[in-house]
Amino acid sequence: MNTRWKPSVTVAAVIERDGNYLLVEEHTADGLRLNTPAGHLEPGESPLEGAVRETLEESGHVFTPTALLGIYMAASNDTQGQPTSWMRIAFCGHAVESVPPQALDEGIVRAIWMSPAEIEASQARHRSQLVWRCVQDHMAGQRFDLSAVVMDVSALKPPK
Repeated sequence: MNTRWKPSVTVAAVIERDGNYLLVEEHTADGLRLNTPAGHLEPGESPLEGAVRETLEESGHVFTPTALLGIYMAASNDTQGQPTSWMRIAFCGHAVESVPPQALDEGIVRAIWMSPAEIEASQARHRSQLVWRCVQDHMAGQRFDLSAVVMDVSALKPPK
């Protein structure tokens, strides 16, 4: 019997302010890592909603997406050492700190603003090879209209 291949879908926010990018430092099975605010897409949640939620949970910032940055694929081992394929739907936009301050997700140490040079120099600590790639694409001006991301009403209540 063939097992159907299913990539894990994540959403991410790439947020630039005054030449610096918002990253989060988090505890992982591989140690302390850096990532853009990102996480798994939840059932019944649109990719935009997921990116907004993950940004708030991981960084304490309220994210307003303005464009689709891209859809990225990568592979790595999951926390049990099993090979996993990842599909990252990355958005870019603006963010402000939540008021009152939001408690961060378990495992998140802090949100940090880093320059592109600092992000490039820290690649060995990135949670994924896609962190630097997304920042590079943002700096290059890559943007797609948000209308490219369609959430059909049928996906609001996934079949059981």
